[in-house]
Amino acid sequence: MSARYWGVLLVLCGAIFLEGIDVAMLNVALPSIRAELGMSTGELQWVMSAYVLGYGGFMLLGGRAADLFGRRRMFVFWLSVFLLFSGLGGFATEGWMLIAARFVTGVAAAFMTPAGLSIITTSFAEGPQRDRALLIYSGTAAGGFSVGLVVGGLLTAVDWRWVFFAPVALSAVILVAALALVPKSPRPERAGQGVDLGGAVTVSAAIVLLVLGVERASHTGVGWTVGTLAAGLAFLAAFVAVERRVANPLVRLGILRRGSLVRANVVGLLFAAGFFGFQFLVVLYLQELRGWSTLETSFAMIVIGVDAILSPTLTPKLVDRFGNARVIFGGLLLAALSYAMFLPVGADWTYPMMLPSLIILGLGFSLAYGPLTIVATEGVEESEQGLAGGLLYTSFQFGAALGLSGATAVNVAATDSTTPTALLDGYQAALTVPLATALLAVTVGAFGLRGRSRAKPAPPTATVASASDRVETPVNP
Repeated sequence: MSARYWGVLLVLCGAIFLEGIDVAMLNVALPSIRAELGMSTGELQWVMSAYVLGYGGFMLLGGRAADLFGRRRMFVFWLSVFLLFSGLGGFATEGWMLIAARFVTGVAAAFMTPAGLSIITTSFAEGPQRDRALLIYSGTAAGGFSVGLVVGGLLTAVDWRWVFFAPVALSAVILVAALALVPKSPRPERAGQGVDLGGAVTVSAAIVLLVLGVERASHTGVGWTVGTLAAGLAFLAAFVAVERRVANPLVRLGILRRGSLVRANVVGLLFAAGFFGFQFLVVLYLQELRGWSTLETSFAMIVIGVDAILSPTLTPKLVDRFGNARVIFGGLLLAALSYAMFLPVGADWTYPMMLPSLIILGLGFSLAYGPLTIVATEGVEESEQGLAGGLLYTSFQFGAALGLSGATAVNVAATDSTTPTALLDGYQAALTVPLATALLAVTVGAFGLRGRSRAKPAPPTATVASASDRVETPVNP
């Protein structure tokens, strides 16, 4: 690819790296935050929950906003908001201030992330060049999370507030680079297309309530959880009714008739549920049962980040030879194998005994995550690329909340005391949750194997937006 295309891709990879490293660093810093701000366990949980609600609840709206108001415009504006509120979180002196800052940061990520993804899918023509860009992009996202675990431990050792200040410096650099390298595009043609406020309100309320109900299921009573989920489903039904009546819906329901898109979103939800639930349980096992420090745990888990290397190097070659569906299916099988290998974990397992499972999971992630992004956006009209990205990231986010809540609920139910034996029994029981979701993902992914492999595309071209028009130019290999 030419230097101009590499520049655009570098900026967008920087943004998704920022989002990943921000979440991972905060995970590591939570104990120190609780100690200084005097937060209860419930309040501390809301530091994470607030971000999840903002991110998951507004992702669909963020994706559609990129299509309607301009992808670069939305990307730059919400990156600025992300920068501002990340910094404000570092100045928090009360728990509620930090929770509010994290909620707005999550909303900013919900608008920024699908805008960045849709810039890639509309700047690179469908085919090998776009696939390569998306695989590099997905590998960078995973690398951000893995690096964040270690960097977060180092920064927290100095002062937990640097976990918030460091992303400010990084996002400032990315913002300047975005203004310089991401080309301007004309304002999208919206003649006769009003903003679907009814759809925006109902779908955001539905997703917020559903994510909240799932995420808090293990921390609240059954009645509260059922009521929250019922309210979320009611808003979801209202959203569907609104979208069927309005002339210009926020989400064109016809897009859900694409079998490959729906399958990619379902598999993405199940894959994220298993992946995040498993990581959560491994961290608990290492720190609570084995007594490992935060930094030791971070270095132990970083091997999962091997996908940051494999996604842009090995995965494109496999996709080119076997097709997306087969590569995704292989990644899902590897994830299931990884969880199964860790299932008999013992109280005295050495790190070399854990290592094969962690490495296999990193390999599985590299094979599944990037190709899922390709399939979820492949063949979608340019005017709906933001929406397609929003759907996929909503599925990932909801799946992560589902996996964490399910693993936590089983762990709590299966642990009857704080003795090492009881803790181990709880972890082993909870590890069946990621294994079950991975097997479900394998089952759903198998249906994709029936489709024909994508035909070899013609020599690709990439469309780059300029200030006044869009000029189609060939992509240099």
